[in-house]
Amino acid sequence: MSKYIEKAKELRAITDVHYNCAQSVLVPFAKEMGMTEEQAYNLGYNFGAGMKRGSVCGAVTAGLMVMGMLGINDTKDLQAYHNAIKGNHDGYLDCRDLLASSAKKGEDKKAHCDGMVYEAVKLVEEFMAKK
Repeated sequence: MSKYIEKAKELRAITDVHYNCAQSVLVPFAKEMGMTEEQAYNLGYNFGAGMKRGSVCGAVTAGLMVMGMLGINDTKDLQAYHNAIKGNHDGYLDCRDLLASSAKKGEDKKAHCDGMVYEAVKLVEEFMAKK
């Protein structure tokens, strides 16, 4: 297991402080982005739950932020990132749709959101390895 996934799992297990999906993707990569963990936490604060309005999943958005900060900006890579996530989730990227689809399958909300975080982290790692 990678250090990024380990850190994301650690954050998602914390109960006294809530790390939303965006924060849980950003914080593990803070050092690589030239940020403190606190800065990454603050950056992701308003992106959880699809910008707090059910829009694009915070984990997906945060993955794009990390990739941008690391200079992974090729349109084909970004398209591949989106397509990988949509391919695993019935074509959805929006939080409200992802959660509804997951609920129809009987999946627990926290388990779903944790999975989105780990998936985004893993994909970012794959693009980092290519760079």
